[in-house]
Amino acid sequence: MVALRGKEIDAFLARPDAGRPIILLYGPDAGLVRERADALIASAVDDPNDPFSLVKLDGDELSAEPSRLVDEAMTVPLFGGRRAIRVRAGSRSFASGVDTLAEMSMKDCRIVIEAGELRPESPLRKACERAKTAVAIACYPDTERDLAKLMEDELRIASLRIAQDARAALMSFLGGDRQASRNELRKLTLYAHGKGEITLDDVMAVVADASELKLDPIVDGAFAGRPDIVETEFAKAMIAGTYPGVIISAAQRQAAWLHKSALAIADGTPASAVLDGGFPRLHFSRKPAVETALRNFSATRLAGIIEQLATAALDTRKQSTLAAAIAQRTLMAIAANARRRG
Repeated sequence: MVALRGKEIDAFLARPDAGRPIILLYGPDAGLVRERADALIASAVDDPNDPFSLVKLDGDELSAEPSRLVDEAMTVPLFGGRRAIRVRAGSRSFASGVDTLAEMSMKDCRIVIEAGELRPESPLRKACERAKTAVAIACYPDTERDLAKLMEDELRIASLRIAQDARAALMSFLGGDRQASRNELRKLTLYAHGKGEITLDDVMAVVADASELKLDPIVDGAFAGRPDIVETEFAKAMIAGTYPGVIISAAQRQAAWLHKSALAIADGTPASAVLDGGFPRLHFSRKPAVETALRNFSATRLAGIIEQLATAALDTRKQSTLAAAIAQRTLMAIAANARRRG
């Protein structure tokens, strides 16, 4: 069985084995799948923009005629040179085409297949894992160590340092989708170009605003007791490719802020002062929902929700295939809890 793990993946991507030209990239991190596919294609052909060098196929269309994969792979370019085929797998199987191709000898042609999460019994995954000329590479969300390395790589390229508090805040906004994380890092380094060191203000101004903007309706809906909003906005986030763990992280930050605010109000601080003060400053459009959340929850109940979210965060990492269901169930439970008040 050829399914690479850990350092084997890095070694293979750095120097792809010509004896295994069929490469399956699969997993819940769509950004990492795309990033690795891009790198493999770039090293396989001289010009990825040349339609004679790179052929793109849709997996669902290919399922109607799997032999087309073989035909494309065995086609000899009119003007010579290396070729690559990029297949985006869908819900339909074209594994028979992979099985046939795996028994044939290809010259100067690489097959890169991109897929989402695949179970071990998936025909496509089984075909690539059992073939001697193929390899299967799982693409799971970055660990804290992976994110730290990604951050260091981008900072080194930009000749920038980062303050410790800025690093901690930045780590909380990254993860779930490799390409999205890299894009946020590059946006941040561009913003801080020439400064020498990235500060917490830089992170909050660039990354936090962009990350929270899309997640605010989900989180605010949960704490305001609006399961209808949670359901609608969560579905939009899933369609957009947002990793569920990122949404839970946003809910954890909001729960911590609400808990701190509830304690301050209990000690006599006016609610208006709590809403208008603090850092980062609360956007005016969110104030009604946050005011409702503070009326809904006491500090004691918020402490319980913080524990509930911590459990959900751990569960999404342990069971990545169920991450969306775990996150949505947790947020809907918070919304139902909010309606009980007190």
